[in-house]
Amino acid sequence: MWSQRGVVDYGLAKRATVQSLRSGRAARSDVCDAHPYLLRAARYHGEPTQRVCPICEYRNVTHVTYVYGDQLGRSAGRVKATSDLVQMAHEYEEFRVYVVEVCQGCSWNHLTVSFVLGNGGPPGNSGKDGQTAET
Repeated sequence: MWSQRGVVDYGLAKRATVQSLRSGRAARSDVCDAHPYLLRAARYHGEPTQRVCPICEYRNVTHVTYVYGDQLGRSAGRVKATSDLVQMAHEYEEFRVYVVEVCQGCSWNHLTVSFVLGNGGPPGNSGKDGQTAET
């Protein structure tokens, strides 16, 4: 995405969690504990992936994308489709995106990645002319 910055990949944490489960240091109930609202969001608003769940190894995980930011108003904390993020990045100065992977079979859930999007200018600036409020 053209304005993506401040990317945090949680892959190492995910691998550590899966390894803890496989080595017996964690119980399945500790890692397969998705909230019912998250499971519902995955079912109705999630985006399917081709990646198999690392826990049950039966179903593919679904990505649920949440957006947060002061400028988002009532949209803050809501699930958004990846396709909506492009337009939002043009409309808003800055907001944070969180992508959670969810298995609807075993209730595995883990934060996958977070990043910041936005045009970097005042609200309503499309960023197309390359100028911000300072210039």
